[in-house]
Amino acid sequence: MTCLSNGAELSATGLSWGPRPSLLLVRDVEFSIAAGDRMAIIGPNGAGKSSLLRCLYRAHRPLRGTVHLDGEDINGLAARDVARRIAVVLQEMPADFPFSVRDVAMMGRIPHREGLAGWTDRDRATVAHALDHLGLASLAGRQFATLSGGEKQRVLVARALAQEPRIVILDEPTNHLDIRHQLELLELLRQLGLTIVTTLHDINLAADFATRVAVLKDGRLAAFGTPDSVLGTALLSDVFGVSAVAQSADRTRRFHFTIAN
Repeated sequence: MTCLSNGAELSATGLSWGPRPSLLLVRDVEFSIAAGDRMAIIGPNGAGKSSLLRCLYRAHRPLRGTVHLDGEDINGLAARDVARRIAVVLQEMPADFPFSVRDVAMMGRIPHREGLAGWTDRDRATVAHALDHLGLASLAGRQFATLSGGEKQRVLVARALAQEPRIVILDEPTNHLDIRHQLELLELLRQLGLTIVTTLHDINLAADFATRVAVLKDGRLAAFGTPDSVLGTALLSDVFGVSAVAQSADRTRRFHFTIAN
């Protein structure tokens, strides 16, 4: 059976990006996460979360600073090498792919394809394993457009896993999902053993899921560390402009928010 890859180290040093030097959306961000860490990026709308993600998977080239993948500058690597090591699941969900579930998942094998050669037995086995891992084997022949929102999200994650990446980057993966499917998706990601970087709106989901939390405000890193060390009521109140209250029960901390006066 095909095995999932191990995670990779990811770090940023002095990372700044914007559409022009006079308009920076990401400012001097620095962090380092180990292989297998799960990093949640949180912050208000417009804080620079999606822009930071795009720098991490090389959709944006930083104006200043570097992103390192296992110690190598990501912008010095070949695009194909990056695609083999980093998989991305974006917030925008295609609604009308004229492809089957299997076809969509097979797209994850493109970085491994040699020239114009057809799909190999390894490609087919890897995709079958990814679909089975996400409970999608019975839907392999279904048209992607006929699936529910939760099923579509799982197919896109299966496509990412078919790349056999070491890092999976997700932009608001719980959007469009009900509570049950949010929890199922995050539990699946937790079990992969890969390095995960994701933006999340729900602070409580981030606290439960992440091993590291990066809090962004106005493009800058307001805090970075473990959820217990970073997520405090004073910081959350300041960053989000709300009144934050923490409540603990059964060793679980939950945050409640109200509009600050």
